[in-house]
Amino acid sequence: MAEICCGVVTGADSTADVCEPSPRSARRRRMEVRRFKFVAGVETMEIPGDLSRKRQKLESPTKERGNGGDEGESSSTLNLQLTQVGSSSRSDLCPSYGMTSVCGRRRDMEDAVSIQPDFLGTGSRVSTKYHFFGVYDGHGCSHVAASCRDRMHEIVSAEIESSTAPSPDWKEVMERSFSRMDTEVVTTPGGLQNASCRCELQTPKCDHVGSTAVVAVVSADRIVVGNCGDSRAVLCRRGLPVPLSSDHKPDRPDELNRIQEAGGRVIYWDGARVLGVLAMSRAIGDSYLKPYVTSEPEVTVTERSEEDECLILASDGLWDVVTNETACQVVRMCLRGGSSGTPSSSSSSSSSTDKACSDAAMLLTKLALARHSADNVTVVVVDLRRT
Repeated sequence: MAEICCGVVTGADSTADVCEPSPRSARRRRMEVRRFKFVAGVETMEIPGDLSRKRQKLESPTKERGNGGDEGESSSTLNLQLTQVGSSSRSDLCPSYGMTSVCGRRRDMEDAVSIQPDFLGTGSRVSTKYHFFGVYDGHGCSHVAASCRDRMHEIVSAEIESSTAPSPDWKEVMERSFSRMDTEVVTTPGGLQNASCRCELQTPKCDHVGSTAVVAVVSADRIVVGNCGDSRAVLCRRGLPVPLSSDHKPDRPDELNRIQEAGGRVIYWDGARVLGVLAMSRAIGDSYLKPYVTSEPEVTVTERSEEDECLILASDGLWDVVTNETACQVVRMCLRGGSSGTPSSSSSSSSSTDKACSDAAMLLTKLALARHSADNVTVVVVDLRRT
């Protein structure tokens, strides 16, 4: 590592060492080195948090990018896992998208993402094509978020297909879907634990584990968002952010009233927390905090406009340190550097737009880490441009 010293040296002290840091300051600068390991592909690959032994080389069919650092200084090394995804075909008019998911400064990765283009399938009774995007931020362990990733789009699809209405009643569909998902993770023996579960309390029922859920169903004419927790969906329209969800924080006035009317309390312990424990007032799971913590989502239905530019879904690891306005500016900058968002069957047009979305998601993730986000960071960017 090199240090650059700027100043004027007189002839009398020209022989003095003007750039001689103390051992303590030099070590402090080395401790600021951060290791980034980016792996492109559909499958998520983890970098172990325990760096006491030599890191194994990650085998990937694509080129890896990363910066080096001191192996022994595990206390300052970021534990990262990152996945980039882009839609491979525009023939079904699925908007282009990109995603990053990073463990960051947390010991474990508890975020999960689900992206399902045309998730109803060709055999659906509904002729409209809907595309599903979901971000889940787990707490206590990762298995509830992982279960939401695997099951939520299937439950939403089943609820749509079971309805006899010509078009879905989205508020009812989302409310029933979130309720069914919550019932699954609460009542399944073992709390949906599996071989990859990192839960330290291997009890018959893990009632202390939960997850936020922000889900967006995108069609050609509308965007439906169901939100439960403090992950967030933001639409960028005419360069301005349009929040499509509202964070469920315990000190939000209406949430505070609901908790108190149910007999609960909000205690300020490193921020507002339900019973001094959970920093959000709605979540899937967390059966030990019911009825104060509910899984009922807030649902918004937004008509798409020609002025829509992008949709951003992210966990609070981003929103804790990046404003809606800044996030929209970053994504717009990346999309303007890419190709037009016009749906096209051309592979070159599709790949360039997908790269712009992936670059935007990655840049937001890097910005969150640079601003010292202490949480997992997951970002999904969807290109909604039609021109």
